[in-house]
Amino acid sequence: MPERRSRRWILIALGLTVVVLGAVACAGGAADAIGRLINAANLSAAPSTVVPTPTAAPSPLQLGDAEAIVAAQERVLNRIYETTLPSVVHIRVVQKVEVPQAREFRFEFPEIPGFPPFPFEELPRSPQEFYRSGEGSGFVWDTQGHIVTNNHVVAGADRVEVIFWDHSSAEAEVLGTDPYSDLAVLKVNVPAEKLRPVTLGDSDTLKVGQLVVAIGNPFGQEFTMTSGIISALGRTIPTLRVGPAFFSIPEVIQTDAAINPGNSGGPLLDRQGRVIGINTMILTRSGASAGIGFAIPINIAKRIVPVLIEEGSYSYAWLGITGTTLTPKLAELMDLPEDTKGALIIEVTKDSPADKAGLRGSDRTLKMEGEEYRLGGDVIVSIDGHPVREMDDLIAYLIERTRPGDTVTLEVIHANGQREQVQVTLGRRPSPKRSPEKR
Repeated sequence: MPERRSRRWILIALGLTVVVLGAVACAGGAADAIGRLINAANLSAAPSTVVPTPTAAPSPLQLGDAEAIVAAQERVLNRIYETTLPSVVHIRVVQKVEVPQAREFRFEFPEIPGFPPFPFEELPRSPQEFYRSGEGSGFVWDTQGHIVTNNHVVAGADRVEVIFWDHSSAEAEVLGTDPYSDLAVLKVNVPAEKLRPVTLGDSDTLKVGQLVVAIGNPFGQEFTMTSGIISALGRTIPTLRVGPAFFSIPEVIQTDAAINPGNSGGPLLDRQGRVIGINTMILTRSGASAGIGFAIPINIAKRIVPVLIEEGSYSYAWLGITGTTLTPKLAELMDLPEDTKGALIIEVTKDSPADKAGLRGSDRTLKMEGEEYRLGGDVIVSIDGHPVREMDDLIAYLIERTRPGDTVTLEVIHANGQREQVQVTLGRRPSPKRSPEKR
């Protein structure tokens, strides 16, 4: 009798413990805790078997949530397209290409007595000129008729036509171009009420992984939308070579949204439908999108487009060097501390601001394991107190924060390891002889 009473009290205590555990733990955790407790008690008077809870199939509510998420994304994409479409244009260009006049051929036959002359005349000449056409994309900048596109879309064009989303069109004048940033501004005479300017975003606040949308005219397929994400930020792409010097665009946006020939000059948009970039080029071996496209940051356009509208061109500050990022390997070969970071000067253009300031380029070449290293040049480690960790930092600072005539202070490490503050008065970039060719 006392033994049964003792077991009853044990069971009651056990039951209270289970209730407490059930109130505190989540449903799954409580079930596991209860099972462990019963097994540990090992009460012969109340044997029990713990049956594991089977995994439940997704409830209709869970499936509905998934469908709601997909539907919400579709609504976002559709809203971006319908909101932005009236601001996007299709650009067609015609260029007259002159060719040398073909050589004139004339057949001459000797006269044969008693026979009339052969009725052969000179062969027809090849045409002295022909026309080729191209196309691209663009977007409405303001209600004054300014259209923004890529420079390479309209470079050398004799006639430019802008086609709007409602298939109306207008002849366009090339108002201003900048081959260095690959930007151009067109002007159309269209009533202000017909023009729907885009909303501009802020490319300095972008993050890798953000949803982006491209709208343009790839392969002539008008007003096509593609979507993807921002794949990388801070890329640098080359745009132009003038003499021995190469020039590049810094802080470029990389995206996997499909961009193809004909997309050039069109907008890259965020999920709010704001323009964050201008689609400009792709990396490809086939001529079609391989998932690596690039867009000029809209903040560069914000700075350059107003100047193109007013002056027709944009002037850049010029240092006059060709360089590369100082890698740990280069630092080791130059007997510099391994953690030294900066921009290594490879060449200095004669009579350039850098040359006049006494900066020096590489003076020797070393070949190791099939690679060629240029050594001995000055290393720029800061500009106006801002660290230069790689060549792109120097390019970005010069483009974004300086103009011709400005004086900057460079901190330089010479080949002998000595550090020096060097002041340089920046010049004006040399004018390009021709515009770059891009897709």
